[in-house]
Formats: sequence, structure tokens, C-alpha cells
Amino acid sequence: MLKEFRDFIMRGNVLDLAVGIIIGLAFTTVVNSLVNDIIMPPIGVLIGGLDFSAIVITLKEAQGDDPAVTMNVGVFINAIINFLIVALAVFMLVKGVNSAMEQMRRRQKAQDAVAPPEPTVEEKTLAALEQLNGTLEKLEHKL
Repeated sequence: MLKEFRDFIMRGNVLDLAVGIIIGLAFTTVVNSLVNDIIMPPIGVLIGGLDFSAIVITLKEAQGDDPAVTMNVGVFINAIINFLIVALAVFMLVKGVNSAMEQMRRRQKAQDAVAPPEPTVEEKTLAALEQLNGTLEKLEHKL
């Protein structure tokens, strides 16, 4: 069972998935910083100094040691913006990869169209037999 588990873990697609998750987590940190530190401050200035993360709907005021119960609408707005930025980045990445693959296909088609296809084994064998037949006919005429 341990060997089966090791074989499962060492399969290529499991390792690729692990690498993807790790890179995704690092990418999320970068996107969060982009949204919170770069995008949101100018938007807050444009709409009068409003900090989205401070937008809350208070359901119950704080009483004594009990904290207030709030719906953090601004945090949700930040999460939506994070999602949209990540989705845009993934879209651009996939679009770039698809474009590169299409260019490779076009180049390959162009190379295939320029270079004549190599003869098949059957065609080579037939040509060799025809050449041999021609040589035999020449020998027969000489005899």
C-alpha cells in the first residue's frame, strides 16, 4: 500500500497539480496586495476617501464585552475585485498560451506544405523493385 501511495504521488499530473496550487497561493498574495495597496487607494480617493474595507452594515451594536455584529460589505467588494483580477490574469495567460500554440501549428503546417512528404515504406519498396526489374531487363537484353 505504501508503494502504491508513493507511485500515486510521483505521477506527473499530481506533481503538476501541487506546483499549480503553490504558485496559485503565491499569486493570490500578489493579487491581494495589488488590490489592497495599489488599486483600492486611488478608487477610495476618487469616491471621497472611502475605504471599501470599512463599509459595513451593523446588525447589532456592541454591548459591553460583546463585539458588534456586522456584515462586512467592503471586504466582500475587495474579494470580488480580487477575483476579477485573478480571472483576468488567468484569461490572459490562457489566451497567450492558445495564441502561441496556434502560431506553432501554423508554422508546422507551413513547413509541412513546403517540404514534400517522405515516401512511405511501400513506395520505397516499389521503387526498389522497379529499379531491380529495370536492371534485370537490361541484363536480359545483353544476354
